[in-house]
Amino acid sequence: MMEIIDSARLHQVGSRLGSNPAGIFEDEQGRRFYVKSLESPEYARNEFIAARLYQLAGAPTLNYLRTTQANQVATEMVLLDKKYVGQLSPEERRQAQRWFGVHAWTANWDAAGFQGDNQGVVAGRVLTLDVGGALEFRAMGHPKGKAFGNHVGELDRLREDADNPYAVKLFGDMDEAALQAAIRVVTRIPDALIREAIIGDGGSVALADKMIARKGDMAGRLNSTEAGRAIGFSIQSDANQYQP
Repeated sequence: MMEIIDSARLHQVGSRLGSNPAGIFEDEQGRRFYVKSLESPEYARNEFIAARLYQLAGAPTLNYLRTTQANQVATEMVLLDKKYVGQLSPEERRQAQRWFGVHAWTANWDAAGFQGDNQGVVAGRVLTLDVGGALEFRAMGHPKGKAFGNHVGELDRLREDADNPYAVKLFGDMDEAALQAAIRVVTRIPDALIREAIIGDGGSVALADKMIARKGDMAGRLNSTEAGRAIGFSIQSDANQYQP
């Protein structure tokens, strides 16, 4: 059960760090939280569902908490060792790339951050710092509409789109083996758990159906790649049989 904090009892101790109205707040026990006030409860619910799906896939994020205000999203403050894509070591980059399929599946166009500031490191572990740009809303709160469909074009766009330079910097050099491994992180999730996570967090049946369809689209990408490899191997084997 996700903890609920009473935002009216919190004391603000710092200003916002991102694009949405927000601040750093402290409770009576000295715990600190980053609390965002979003445009609507629907936008907040969208982020909670995205965080749940990341969690379901095993992809590390900050610890999300609900507040007494339906349009707010809170995360527990942690001390970051690194907070920019450009600071990641080669091994940390590989860690981040492991979760590429989750970013693509959830259409998190802001996975790397507008300034490369959405991937951080805590005690050697790379995690996504904000999932507000995933699913049905853009990072600034505008609905994605038809741009968020059943086809996961993000498998290519997050690695190639020049308008998303930090995503390209982080994911652009993934080879086929790394890409397939990242896709399998998503395709191994049972449909029933996806549906339970979304509907259980207040999401719609339509969104659950879409996320299952997007998983299926990713599985199709994986299967077509494997089929192509098998055909290539068969052709090569046949050719070898007729070598003089």
